Amino acid sequence: MLWIGWIVAIVMFVIAFAGLIYPIIPSVIFILAGFLLYGAIVSFEELTWLFWIIECLFVVLLFGADTIANLVGVKKFGGSKAGMWGSTIGLLIGPFVIPVAGILIGPFLGAIIAELIVTRSGITQVVKTGIGSVVGFVTSVAVKGLLMVVMIIIFLLFLR
Repeated sequence: MLWIGWIVAIVMFVIAFAGLIYPIIPSVIFILAGFLLYGAIVSFEELTWLFWIIECLFVVLLFGADTIANLVGVKKFGGSKAGMWGSTIGLLIGPFVIPVAGILIGPFLGAIIAELIVTRSGITQVVKTGIGSVVGFVTSVAVKGLLMVVMIIIFLLFLR
């Protein structure tokens, strides 16, 4: 059963990391599913309350990092809330419309289109906002990836 537990957990972790590229996949849910399925298949004995408290704090950090990185990226480059929402919508749609490149083109175009429609800013400003959305997204992916690695390391440490 140990091997089955590890295989299931690893598959969940791989899907979670795929969520960094395809944001429609809820990475944090798959990380937690890996922990829960491992515990259900093997044992919850080593996954103490301290483990779950630490991991829940990381879940909150993951959600916060995602939102803040996007907001800061758009705001720092002079964008509005419309740019942030456009970036988010572009991020969700982009990878499906333009596989691979859509992950960067989607938020860029989404922010630009939203800024043009809502704020009617000049082209220079909306392009800066689009660049800010991509910077925010890339920063978010890096931070989320790092936090997910830390969560898995903590999992491994508790299993000894």
